[in-house]
Amino acid sequence: RPLRPGNHTHKGITMGKKADNAQMRLYVDMGRKAPKTADDVQPVFRMKVFAPNKVVARSRFWYYMSKFHKFKKSNGELLSVNEIHERKPTVIKNYGVLVRYHSRSGQHNAYKEFRDVRLTGAIDQLYMDMASRHRADFSRIQIVSTAELKASQCIRPITKQFHNATIKFPLPHRVQRASSKRYSSIFKATRPTTVL
Repeated sequence: RPLRPGNHTHKGITMGKKADNAQMRLYVDMGRKAPKTADDVQPVFRMKVFAPNKVVARSRFWYYMSKFHKFKKSNGELLSVNEIHERKPTVIKNYGVLVRYHSRSGQHNAYKEFRDVRLTGAIDQLYMDMASRHRADFSRIQIVSTAELKASQCIRPITKQFHNATIKFPLPHRVQRASSKRYSSIFKATRPTTVL
């Protein structure tokens, strides 16, 4: 059957787009140009790649190697692909991300800030933000660098508004529930107070 708009699959293979519910993972890929002789020593390149799985991570590695170092999968070898996990996944952190993306009018650089407990969570926020604000999908975005920021290094107001020791998140409409079903009733003699 013909492909409809938004239906970008053919024989079960997703073409050029990230799965909508796939979370980003951080991989470190290492590769080099294949040596021609036993004595030929080629430099090893190490690259951090954000991808939903190892297959996409390998593909992105060869994409960047062909762009920047002029060798590709057919004349190179991939030495390792390792996933990197967050050291402290329970502590909130500030992240700054420098990206290059391709829009309908050209190439642009952008700097974004996010708050998350994981770097990969911040990258997920980045892809959502770029898709909504700039109509840039996964294949049009190149992540140049990422950094964990201190509170004094943040410059975006949307990030700095959370740097407050007395910040509160009130719950103004609390509905009181019975502790168990035997104490609940359909009708009450007094109107419940739900506003604090």
